Amino acid sequence: MYKILICLFLIHFSSTPIYGNIYFWTDDNGIRHFSNIAPAQNQRVEEFQESNTVFKGHKFKTLKVYDGDTIKVTGIDLIFKIRLVGIDCPETGYGNREDQPFSQKAKKYLKNLLGNQKIGIKSYGTGGYNRQLAEVFVNGKNANLEMIKAGFAEVYKGSHPKNLDSKTYLREESKAKRAKKGVWSQGASYISPRQWRKDHPRK
Repeated sequence: MYKILICLFLIHFSSTPIYGNIYFWTDDNGIRHFSNIAPAQNQRVEEFQESNTVFKGHKFKTLKVYDGDTIKVTGIDLIFKIRLVGIDCPETGYGNREDQPFSQKAKKYLKNLLGNQKIGIKSYGTGGYNRQLAEVFVNGKNANLEMIKAGFAEVYKGSHPKNLDSKTYLREESKAKRAKKGVWSQGASYISPRQWRKDHPRK
């Protein structure tokens, strides 16, 4: 059972894009968490309307790399998941389901890229499964773009945040394709992660 903070703060940023409310709470271990889903009406939590303002200028530590585009981090008394925005990596299997080709290599590449380094976050709001959609920066490099450059990710085929520089992502993807790096070495047998998810739905 979560111990909900009593105080309520509402911050408005009229000059910056608003991506929806983020609700913060503290659990029984004193660890802060957040969600983009409103709590019950009788509960009061800290509320922010622009996640990037919360994270800007702070450094975070990677706790876990789930796959090539999803990680868990900690910092400023928070623990949360990040979905690397703008990219889509091969799907790792769950349970007895098979991995998509190159999924483990993509996961390993991202893990090595982040290492034990402190990372910066540029948030583009909260997406599905209450994950932050963000660009991750380590040692001055954009990890999202590095995954594209290495051929371990394609540009995400769904909608992108308006202020994301999609042209740079597409340009780097084209370069990786021409060089047949990573997933692009499969040629005509390549299946996009989006199609793989349709063919291998979670039960």
